Amino acid sequence: MKKNVAVVMGGYSSEYVISMQSGNVIYNHVDREKFTPYRVVIERKSWYVLLEDETKIEIDKNDFSFILDGAKVTFDVAYNVIHGTPGEDGKLPGYWDMLEIPYTSCAPFEAALTFNKRECIAVARQYNIPTAESVFLSAGDQYDTQEIIDKVGLPCFVKPNRAGSSFGVSKVKEAAQLPEAIAVALKEDSQILIESFLDGVEVSVGTMKKEGEIFVFPMTEIRTENEFFDFQAKYEGGAQEITPAEVPDNVTQTVRELAAKVYKAMNLRGIVRTDFIIVDGKPNMLEINTIPGMSTESILPQQARYLGISLEELVTFALESTLHDAVSVS
Repeated sequence: MKKNVAVVMGGYSSEYVISMQSGNVIYNHVDREKFTPYRVVIERKSWYVLLEDETKIEIDKNDFSFILDGAKVTFDVAYNVIHGTPGEDGKLPGYWDMLEIPYTSCAPFEAALTFNKRECIAVARQYNIPTAESVFLSAGDQYDTQEIIDKVGLPCFVKPNRAGSSFGVSKVKEAAQLPEAIAVALKEDSQILIESFLDGVEVSVGTMKKEGEIFVFPMTEIRTENEFFDFQAKYEGGAQEITPAEVPDNVTQTVRELAAKVYKAMNLRGIVRTDFIIVDGKPNMLEINTIPGMSTESILPQQARYLGISLEELVTFALESTLHDAVSVS
């Protein structure tokens, strides 16, 4: 009997639109011979199943079910495609854990940890994973612009602590620009991170567990003419994404080993993408994406395609491995 799959998309953050795009791509690439997929949209005011004819059916939050043609439908597995809260920060995974519904992403604690840039950096440093110098601020904190500049230097980046897709991120070139950049970031999150600018080659690499071992995808090099890999560069064609990355073999190997180390050290699960910047041959971790973009042109599907793995095969693997692990645990 085919398993029912909830392809869960939407969310409560600025990344809602990106999540809907990724979610629809995943939904369209679920193998119908093995699974019966449903689009589940999570919004603040409503959780609902979106049928092919655009009919909306409310989800019963008591057990994550819905009624279709008079019959109750429950889910065997959830494919989590929510970028941002409540999917990427661990809230929904905690809910599914209570209902004993397996899901494709990280467990609640690890999801919350990697979503919080400050805490993620702190743990990374405990494992000798290099990162940029940084300063953390919360809304309402008093700060000294010069003290911050003395620590992180110029230029620097100001970014929301718990957000993605480069929303609210600014590159600051002069000290006078810092207060405005902080104000912009605080519109996205009540916590912000100010980081040193690392001048190097930006790369991104996918990782996942395969047959008990950490599998590392080919590395993608990101080249942009913008100030940084911002929203326009990511989603509107403002960057070149080259897979495999055109960097020396020894550097590629170093990054691959570090990506695997990050996956293991952070106790990650599912398909993850980690971004690095290579400075003088040495990679520095930028951030971890536990719910990476999954449109047909997103970085991770590009990496899979280079290996001859179709998006349908990648989705099938994610679902089957999640269900297998759930049976193993029980």
